[in-house]
Amino acid sequence: MFKVFRKQVLSVKELATPENLLKVINTIQQNISDTTDNMARKVQSDSIILTNISLKSGKNNIINHTLSRKLTGWKIVRQRAEARIWDTQDSNPSPNLTLWLSTGADVIVDIEVF
Repeated sequence: MFKVFRKQVLSVKELATPENLLKVINTIQQNISDTTDNMARKVQSDSIILTNISLKSGKNNIINHTLSRKLTGWKIVRQRAEARIWDTQDSNPSPNLTLWLSTGADVIVDIEVF
């Protein structure tokens, strides 16, 4: 669950001394941190969409995911024909480089990898 950013309304008095100004700055920084830290921890926020990936049935389709880290998950975001698609990642010796997919029919897809 994401926290709502709390709006800060400041008066001239609150900005009158360095101590008050520092307190306001620290409050705003904490508010930003509270709001964004949860989003930054989600691997889905660090995703890439691979477009026009051609998958062939009857073979292991090896896709370079370009994440520069171990793949956590994937999902089809666009599919241009009817096909059942599944992964064989458990056998993949290089999950930090590739995604292994199989399909029941030839299909072109866009894949979000994260």
